Amino acid sequence: MILVTGAAGFIGSQVAARLLEQGERVVGVDNLNATYDVRLKEWRLARLRAQPGFTFQRADITDRDAVAALFAQEAPAAVVNLAARAGVQPSVDDPWAYYATNLTGTLNLLEACRTHGVGKFVLSSTSSAYGVREGAFREDDPTDRPLSPYAASKKAAEALCYTYHHLHGLDVSVLRYFTVYGPAGRPDMSIFRFIRWIAERETLRVTGDGTQSRDFTFVEDVARGTVAALRPLGYEIINLGGDEPESINGVIATLEGLLERPAQVEYVPSHPADVPRTSADISKARRLLDWEPRTSLAQGLACAVDWYRENREWVLEVPLP
Repeated sequence: MILVTGAAGFIGSQVAARLLEQGERVVGVDNLNATYDVRLKEWRLARLRAQPGFTFQRADITDRDAVAALFAQEAPAAVVNLAARAGVQPSVDDPWAYYATNLTGTLNLLEACRTHGVGKFVLSSTSSAYGVREGAFREDDPTDRPLSPYAASKKAAEALCYTYHHLHGLDVSVLRYFTVYGPAGRPDMSIFRFIRWIAERETLRVTGDGTQSRDFTFVEDVARGTVAALRPLGYEIINLGGDEPESINGVIATLEGLLERPAQVEYVPSHPADVPRTSADISKARRLLDWEPRTSLAQGLACAVDWYRENREWVLEVPLP
């Protein structure tokens, strides 16, 4: 059995679904918090509950006793920790919540793995750990200047994972995700918001001048790479990126074509926690995981637009943070 935390989340639900498709038994864990509209989490969770082999446990990984009881009851063979407080700018306003989940929650899971003899741990991390860099981001690049509490909390979790690998022999894969997008995404993320704003003829707000670029990565590709990282690797940090960086203005132009209407763009000053660009070197993922992205940005954006259209009636009620 594989324990997937954050199972009602954007990436976690896709990882759990892929594991179930491969015949694995999955216990999904989520506290269903209200960081964004719970209806999105329930929508994802309903699709998992419809599949055989899935069990859901509502629990918070920051609760050490709850985590210990969960491991004693379920006896997982591996853990995929996708429960996280995500987002750069909100972490500046409430860093305590980010450290509670991203660091203390990870510590509780690692300690439970040690206590119960679980041999494999996968941690979701972030390209934000790199800060401002030139060229393609490599896993051996320095990550000692994070620009936000979010990035710092994930970097700290990576270091803690290495400690448990070194001291206790835990096999750990740390995955640095690059700007994940796709159907049923988080409403605080740019793609979800851009589609909504363009489709409903609302003002589209861009932080910065739109020339900043991101290595957008389709969620199904990320899920496939995450599952591949369950193989024995020792301790490895691995980038999962789309290998197709695009400017924000370029994304908006593609969405205008897909939605067949122009965007009404308002540019606002950039945030000091934002980086001007991200670009993933994925040679390590190719070598260790036999992984590379299969979905182009144009294809992935079309899937996200189709999902919005199919679910527009209730998604319109989801507030945008």
